[in-house]
Amino acid sequence: MDSLVDALNSAYQDFVAASAVVLESKESSNGQKTAATDAALENFKQRWELFRVACDQAEEFVESVKQRIGSECLVDEATGTVSGKPGQSAAGGLQPISAVRLEQMSKAVRWLVIELQHGSGASSASAVHPNPSAPFDARFSEDAAQ
Repeated sequence: MDSLVDALNSAYQDFVAASAVVLESKESSNGQKTAATDAALENFKQRWELFRVACDQAEEFVESVKQRIGSECLVDEATGTVSGKPGQSAAGGLQPISAVRLEQMSKAVRWLVIELQHGSGASSASAVHPNPSAPFDARFSEDAAQ
């Protein structure tokens, strides 16, 4: 993460310096178009693009960390590995489920979403699960009823 912050900072500093060079070249040429102003503008454009790329990379990193933290929190909640807050019941009335079971349920939900997006939700609601690599585990009582 430090290298990402350093890269973003460096790209920003280069962008600001390039903008200063553009202003200086415009001022020294009395607002006239010269080879120096063209070169300064081209450098400014390149630095702007590099700064945007650095911002995009930082944004992608933040999004991936948010997703990872969210997934870890979901698994912790579902498996009961998170201790309750002081003054709260740790179980909360729900039995914890295994990470494997959570993954199976997640895959089932994804397939249902895909089916609904393709307009076959009503006809396939009672169909056999279309993904043989993620079958329901018959050890769980809620799956046996389906």
